[in-house]
Amino acid sequence: MDYKDTLFLPVTDFAMRGNLPQNEPLRFNSWYNERKVYEKMKAKRAGASVSFNLHDGPPYANGHLHIGHALNKILKDIITKTHYFFGEDIRYVPGWDCHGLPIEQQVEVKLGDKKKSTSKTQIREMCRAHAREFINIQRDEFKTLGVLGDWEDPYMTMKFEFEAEIYEALCAIAKKGILIERSKPVFWSWAAKTALAEAEVEYKDKEDYSIFVAFDLSDEANAKIGTKGAKAVIWTTTPWTLPANQAISLKPDETYVVTSENLIFAKPLLEGLVASGITKGEVIKEFISNELENLLAINPLNDRASRFILGEHVLMDGGTGLVHTAPGHGEDDYHVSLKYGIEVIMPVDEEGKYDLVLKSKKLFRDDVVDELVGLHIFKANEKIIELLGDAVVSVSKFTHSYPFCWRTHKPVIYRATKQWFIAMDEPKLNGKTLRQVALDEIKNVKFYPESGVKRLTSMIENRPDWCISRQRDWGVPIAFFRDKTTKEPIFDDEVLKNIANIFKVKGADAWWELEISELLPKESKFDPNNLEKVMDILDVWFDSGSTWKAVLQSGEYDAGGYKADMYLEGSDQHRGWFQSSLLVSCAVNEQAPYKNILTHGFTVDEKGQKMSKSVGNVVAPSDVAKQYGVEILRLWVGLSDYSSDLKISDNILKQVSEQYRKIRNTIRFLLANVSDLKELEGNFTVLDKWILNKATVAFNETSAAFKNYDFSKGFNILLNFLSADLSGIYLDVCKDRLYCDDLNSTRRRSAQSAMVLITRALLPLIAPTLTYTVDEVMDYAPNIVKNGKEDAFDLAYKGLEFEEIIEDEIFISSRDKFFEIIDSLKKDKIIKSTLELVLETSSNEILSHDMDEIVDWFMVSGVKSIESDEYLAEFKTMDEVFRLVKSDKFKCPRCWKYQANHEGEVCPRCAKVLKNV
Repeated sequence: MDYKDTLFLPVTDFAMRGNLPQNEPLRFNSWYNERKVYEKMKAKRAGASVSFNLHDGPPYANGHLHIGHALNKILKDIITKTHYFFGEDIRYVPGWDCHGLPIEQQVEVKLGDKKKSTSKTQIREMCRAHAREFINIQRDEFKTLGVLGDWEDPYMTMKFEFEAEIYEALCAIAKKGILIERSKPVFWSWAAKTALAEAEVEYKDKEDYSIFVAFDLSDEANAKIGTKGAKAVIWTTTPWTLPANQAISLKPDETYVVTSENLIFAKPLLEGLVASGITKGEVIKEFISNELENLLAINPLNDRASRFILGEHVLMDGGTGLVHTAPGHGEDDYHVSLKYGIEVIMPVDEEGKYDLVLKSKKLFRDDVVDELVGLHIFKANEKIIELLGDAVVSVSKFTHSYPFCWRTHKPVIYRATKQWFIAMDEPKLNGKTLRQVALDEIKNVKFYPESGVKRLTSMIENRPDWCISRQRDWGVPIAFFRDKTTKEPIFDDEVLKNIANIFKVKGADAWWELEISELLPKESKFDPNNLEKVMDILDVWFDSGSTWKAVLQSGEYDAGGYKADMYLEGSDQHRGWFQSSLLVSCAVNEQAPYKNILTHGFTVDEKGQKMSKSVGNVVAPSDVAKQYGVEILRLWVGLSDYSSDLKISDNILKQVSEQYRKIRNTIRFLLANVSDLKELEGNFTVLDKWILNKATVAFNETSAAFKNYDFSKGFNILLNFLSADLSGIYLDVCKDRLYCDDLNSTRRRSAQSAMVLITRALLPLIAPTLTYTVDEVMDYAPNIVKNGKEDAFDLAYKGLEFEEIIEDEIFISSRDKFFEIIDSLKKDKIIKSTLELVLETSSNEILSHDMDEIVDWFMVSGVKSIESDEYLAEFKTMDEVFRLVKSDKFKCPRCWKYQANHEGEVCPRCAKVLKNV
């Protein structure tokens, strides 16, 4: 007789191998097209007592997705689905930033010389087409990651209604009195010909000159401090700014010295200057800085007067203590010059070249000025040093951190131009400044990780006014009229509303397409002939900073309410989207637009190196999907600590694939062994109670970690349970009763019932991350597991509530030592299987339990109290003795336990089962 045919072996069509790269696209397509899963999710939780909406930080509509995009969108999807599978009503509307320089530059490259003959509206339409093309590409790529959301109606900042919403946010800020137009030095990208905000600047190493220049004192200044021929020594790393020098700033109430070389320095810096060889340091005179206030020195480059002024920005940590001050080229220079009524001179054009201001303001001597007009400032340094001649006290080169445009990757400059700013320190918001309101609101936001609060707070505390104007074509216009006579902007409510309404219908292109008379409301009190248009556009960060208004407040999107429950982006967005959103929302509504902020790190290779095509360590999400499957990428996100940089490589993905295989095969075993169960058994054995208790603890800890967005911790707990307790012990132990017991035996049904309960709880717990796999499981799960549910999206996590504590210390420790000895016995070929053994023990605790349970626990053929003097091995644990003795019975050909009374016969248990087969 072939006893294999009498065993109740596992049965399931759920495949061991997922063949993810081949099968995932088919299922994903069904989610979006046939099954409309996102709509089902919304309907399923309609009326839920708790809701959650994650407001999407817009990716830029340019280029294909990289692994950072995949990390970001998968993490958003896991979090949104976590709330869904925990029973909450969820909303997620994805969106795109569409305006901005990179797209405009791409269009300019395509146009080449034709740009000069192409109208603004034509350029804008080409930019719109470019953005539309990549939105479609990126949308399809995001959908292949299994990300669910309202892909049918995503938000795009270039939609006409959206442009109107952005403009209305600007108007609201203008009417609050904190939108200011002024000439002020700002970061200027000469490569892009536009102003930049703080968030658009990155810092890289750059080699520059370090130059010490001596300015002769005027006779009056010499007389004041009792010297003759004294020289004020300034230090600068930007010789090209010296033509625009207007002043020399000194620290108030500080002691300055005149050395034997007749050079003036701040006394606290003298020792360092001596060490650098700038001066011998012999002091012939001391004086207090205030004595020179408003007296003059002479710029050796152009013989123009340079006024001595006092400023708290002068520090005693480097340089000479005398700060070269050109108010058109520096923030501190500008503010201190403003106090003294000093003119702002700007001799540099939008391309970073000297212009004719050099001549009109006589910033160079007449004999050399012509060769400098039109010269790029970075090419002028050597010529300026040459022209300074003997006034140069010392010159050298050094490398330091310098601001670069993060779009063009070219060094930026400070350049005074007329720009629009959102003022941080005007007390116009119910008596508070925007800075104060924003800092107060940050205190109401929960940060993941917690360190984010310090970072955002510090940035708001220290940021300057926000320069929101750009001198480009592709963006939302700062659509204000200006009175031609007074040059004052018009913030009339009727005019602003009319323009916004036009934008809703025609888009922001109307600002360029329509005449002023067409943009004014009918019967307007303003004469179009006396008005002119502001032609700047908005910083693209203002666009994205307004998305809460356009998406969460406009009623145009089914996106959940304002405030959003969560904003989630990379940690660099503390200086970007989190900050711009906070400032726009606080300026308009005096509150933050979010309740929670979660940040993740950047993706790096397994050595922690930044990914680079030239290095060859780039991991493309599409390549991962083709080789391993999207589920592996999603599980990589779930297993990683996203609060720091995330490492990814082929080796790491192989390790994640192994973890996935363990999860999948554990689920497969559970499904296969409950296929014949029709109803749950409530009378559990001790072994079943033990695993249900273990599962309850593990699932509770895992779900708590998931709810706190600590997915790596949750998965570590879960995988340890699945591997050590469930698969490593329980499922292995249960095989005998599942395969060999009578089909309807109580302990077999008890084990199956425990497995069903664990499976029902496990599936919705892992569904947020492994949604594809859980949905596939539901296609093959027995009805007892599905419990009336059709697919993954019918599931909701309820957990287990099995709290009967089973003391297991003696059982676990003795089992561990038992199998340590078994390994040695097998290695020495003393036994082939643990079933050849009977375990003898002195432990009354073990002997007091059901012997069938204990036999299965150790996977032996018998357990009894100690009686044999001859034994294969002995060990002790918790002061109890255990001996391994060969069974004196015969091997059952059906179950392989050594419990048969005669050779070739089946054991009593199997004989009883066979009668019913």
